[in-house]
Amino acid sequence: MRMEHEVVSLSWIPSEAIAGMMKLPFEMGFTHYDEPPPDRIDDLEALREADRFRFANRLAAWVEVDDDGKPVDAGYSGGTLMGSTTVLAKSPVGHTFEAFDMPLLQAPPEIGADRVRFVQTCGGRTGLPSPRRVSHPPFVQWKAPLVWSTLALTIATDGTTELEVLSASPFPRHWIYDAEGNLALKSGMTDFDSWYRNAFGRHTPWGDEESSALVTAAESALERTMSTTIMRGGTKPEIRSISKGATICKQGDPGSELALLLDGVVRVDVDGEAVAEMGPGAVFGERALLEGGTRTSTLVAVTPCRLAVARADQLDPESLAELARGHRREEQAGPA
Repeated sequence: MRMEHEVVSLSWIPSEAIAGMMKLPFEMGFTHYDEPPPDRIDDLEALREADRFRFANRLAAWVEVDDDGKPVDAGYSGGTLMGSTTVLAKSPVGHTFEAFDMPLLQAPPEIGADRVRFVQTCGGRTGLPSPRRVSHPPFVQWKAPLVWSTLALTIATDGTTELEVLSASPFPRHWIYDAEGNLALKSGMTDFDSWYRNAFGRHTPWGDEESSALVTAAESALERTMSTTIMRGGTKPEIRSISKGATICKQGDPGSELALLLDGVVRVDVDGEAVAEMGPGAVFGERALLEGGTRTSTLVAVTPCRLAVARADQLDPESLAELARGHRREEQAGPA
């Protein structure tokens, strides 16, 4: 019997992911941020044709199982799908730069008694030149930095699968989809400056360095809908940067704001005990607005974070109430 499964990592550039001078080409329309990928992948090639991601790591694999239910052979069938970069898309002189993929790195399948594990690294660079000073010899680079992700897929002979994210470039954002095609995991934060200055040559999986991936569970579909309203609903949100270790709010304090976590990881403490962590895309603050005006938890920045702050009247009250019901983590062991 032959079993086949695949998992996918899509890498894309979210709004507000770049700061400083490098933000200007995006703000001026020379190039563009990306729309968030969908909650589910039904046609990966169609997403690429629609310019919905910068590159995809498609780890597809197969396992042959004998009559005794033991794996006897296995192999890969996926690979890299590179997107493209379009500059001056709304101009008559706009141009699309095709991306370049790096050699596919696939570890030999690890065949066990009742499961097989596959590990694959994919990545590449945009064809758009990116002259810059960098942190290592030769201290100047012309080609764009490399992007990549390293995924692991374990296929068990009972038909179950396990997904792992072993490594990813610090930029852009990586969304990871499980064997059913559903969004399952996200990279917890982006670090454009580190990536821009370091991700070339031997400082990549094609050299002798990997970047560990800080991964969080995907937020709810409701939060993804609300995040679009906050960022593109007509009222521009206030963007705040939070230092690692800083307290965003304290349990019991007054609260009148709602926030979308754009980047980073936040810990949720209730009565001094950690009950959860949140990653990019999480919306929080609604319980104070709905339940008496005081924060119901303490939020601490596990990493440097960026928040988009919004008002309650920007969002549908029923959606806020639904969100609050899912955030009552102290009853399961939620955000403020």
